[in-house]
Amino acid sequence: MSSATPEAPLRVAVIDDSAVVRQQLSALLQAAGMVVTITASDPLFAWPKLEAQWPDVIVLDVEMPRMDGISFLKRLMAQRPTPVVMCSTLTERGCETTLQALDAGAVAFVTKPRLGLRDFLQSPDNGLVAAVRAAARANLRALPLLQPTPAAPAALGAHSAWAESAPAPLEAMAQTTDQVLAFGSSTGGVQTIEAVLRQLPRTMPGIVLVQHMPAQFTAAFAARLSQSTELEVLEARDGDRVLNGRVLLAPGGKHMRLRRSGAQYQVEVRDGPLVGHHKPSVDVLFKSVAQVAGRNAIGALFTGMGEDGARGLLAMREVGARTLAQDEASCVVYGMPKAAVALGAVERVVALQDMAAVLRSWSLKSAPGRSPSSAPAG
Repeated sequence: MSSATPEAPLRVAVIDDSAVVRQQLSALLQAAGMVVTITASDPLFAWPKLEAQWPDVIVLDVEMPRMDGISFLKRLMAQRPTPVVMCSTLTERGCETTLQALDAGAVAFVTKPRLGLRDFLQSPDNGLVAAVRAAARANLRALPLLQPTPAAPAALGAHSAWAESAPAPLEAMAQTTDQVLAFGSSTGGVQTIEAVLRQLPRTMPGIVLVQHMPAQFTAAFAARLSQSTELEVLEARDGDRVLNGRVLLAPGGKHMRLRRSGAQYQVEVRDGPLVGHHKPSVDVLFKSVAQVAGRNAIGALFTGMGEDGARGLLAMREVGARTLAQDEASCVVYGMPKAAVALGAVERVVALQDMAAVLRSWSLKSAPGRSPSSAPAG
């Protein structure tokens, strides 16, 4: 947690190989009342400065000379865990690199456009200030990477488009789901969601998931989850079926809703305005789950900044769905779950290490037509 107080402004280090970026980001942060104590062109230059005057938050580029951001993050988290906000340009290669950095311990990220970079860097609405403030409040002890985790199951291999439409084998994934699990997460969610999914079997009911991230990231994130879990994880497309053992991740920049076609659950993926400053929005997904699946659903809200998902989770609980929220101690940022608890939307608050076990138990006990009050507590 940050050592800053109301009397002491946040101390920030900016590490980026571009002098222009360092200058612009420093000016933006200082205009917001923060103090930029360190700037450096790469981690090797930065390290002795950091040791002399440790900041509250580090703003870090991804690809830099001499030492890349991922290697630096691993060293940082091993020696002195510190909140890190990545600020990088989005390219196809950069998506995977950024996800690796988030896996290594970065709390949040801000995307630099390849065009109009100077205007972006000068804009107070580019998300950097909010990300730095959220990072300063982050509970790094809650990062799954800093805790023992079970070994990853064997990779399932890539999922091709033709395999999706081919006749499925006679197993759980080929059956229409009777339940739907709906997840929502934001800051800190990349590591958190992976930690939960790695503990869920292929027999789990279908999962629909919103993780706040830009459009360029969600396909790569889905592919990484598919390789590290037993589940089939796909970036959702309009009309995709919700099946046992499958996770449908809302694509960045699009809203995802649940719909029903006969006996089948499907997702609807559409563009639209921001909802609560987000697209995709957890509230949009959860409210559709409440309308379509009702008490035949389980909702879980994980770590994240803000209030997205709280009202949607309340809508789910009001129609008889079972609802969970991650507890404060295991959240990187206790924002979204806190808002849901305050609304009375949460049936049970659960630590991250227990979340998968509760989800497995509830998915067996919460049969259609059973109300939360009549079902066991887990």
